Amino acid sequence: MATLTPKQIVSELDKYVIGQHDAKRCVAIALRNRWRRRQVPEPLQEEIAPKNIIMIGPTGVGKTELARRLAKLADSPFTKVEASKFTEVGYVGRDVESMVRDLTELAVNMVKEKERETVRQKAREVAEERLLDILLPPRQPDDRQTEQDQQHLEVVRKDEDVNPTRSKLRRLLREGKMDERYIDLEVNSQSSMPMVEIFSAGGMEELDMNLKDMLSGLMPPKTKRRKVKVKEALELLTNEEAGKLIDMDRVVKEAVAKVEQEGIIFLDEIDKIAGREHGMGPDVSREGVQRDLLPLVEGSTVTTKHGMVRTDHILFIAAGAFHMSKPSDLVPEMQGRFPIRVELKALTADDFVRILTEPENALITQYKALLSTEGVELTFKDDAIRAIAEMASQVNVATENIGARRLHTVMERLLEDISFDAPDSREKELVITAEYVREKLSKISQDNDLTRYIL
Repeated sequence: MATLTPKQIVSELDKYVIGQHDAKRCVAIALRNRWRRRQVPEPLQEEIAPKNIIMIGPTGVGKTELARRLAKLADSPFTKVEASKFTEVGYVGRDVESMVRDLTELAVNMVKEKERETVRQKAREVAEERLLDILLPPRQPDDRQTEQDQQHLEVVRKDEDVNPTRSKLRRLLREGKMDERYIDLEVNSQSSMPMVEIFSAGGMEELDMNLKDMLSGLMPPKTKRRKVKVKEALELLTNEEAGKLIDMDRVVKEAVAKVEQEGIIFLDEIDKIAGREHGMGPDVSREGVQRDLLPLVEGSTVTTKHGMVRTDHILFIAAGAFHMSKPSDLVPEMQGRFPIRVELKALTADDFVRILTEPENALITQYKALLSTEGVELTFKDDAIRAIAEMASQVNVATENIGARRLHTVMERLLEDISFDAPDSREKELVITAEYVREKLSKISQDNDLTRYIL
């Protein structure tokens, strides 16, 4: 992050999200401010709170994709949750603190995976020795042998000059000439822990995790014998040895710090909990969920199985369509904790043309790659792309506006026959023209009843 300026962050986001320049500027500034906070004197760091963001806009315009790409850019722990899934304390359902626990678990896995890559070379060397011991078992030490004799046997086992057979096996192993050979290997059994199910109300998830951890510590690990290929055995042993080399205490400490300083929580569908209370009915806990969210957004301490996690500097990005409500329907305290509000614009046919062609993961690029696996080369004419975009825009206007997600349905319908016949097709070069698009998609735009069944 020290090298990425807000302009560069926006440029990176432009590769995946079309338009929405105002939203990109807001999230770029928020991300850069996290780096800036770390450069100020330490006493002041604790006083600088993150500027949380509310994104307002219809579905399918890029709200989630912006937050996801932002987290990937910053290499930050990121989790997306739907606010409508949570319930007020006292109701059956998920409690809001579970999002912090999920984020912590993700961070631990992130750091653990990086640590695994760091120790992988050392783990592979140890795994190689274990595999060679299986392929060429060393002579078992005699009880009458002295400790010095046993140490000498160990040296002989590893000394390739003294043990040419082991040297030859090592060479064959590294060249991959033994990959298809089968060996018997002792592996850890996945079902060594008894199945435990806890049916509980919200807020009891931590008890479930602690109980499982306690039982897994009491039960000795079970192993089972499997016949596997040498290549697979080397991978299994490497992963096992890497697990032994990783210092989990340090991993957890680093992960918790990463969550506290760099964590991003994307709260989708925040508009679904923005309604005011009427004292009865299914929406009675909406304001209660907001009240439960407040301590997390303001800064509190959450208990997780990896220890206490502070939420003071976690960045919260909320998003919602706000069709039936507005941001001012949130409780005043919640509004104050989301000082930055940005409105995302509905997508036009011109935006759809850009979405189909410009991003690195553009839909047309994806379909070309998929069909190339069958030996079919797809070519889209410019007028065909324009016709697809206009058709998607028309259907959005005529029925529900679901933004860029409409393009997925239109493209699937357009290429349905080609995808089905591709393996048996003799034509390996296909050109998609505007006439072909109109022929395939004409029913969608003409029949209003039919459009209702198309997502």
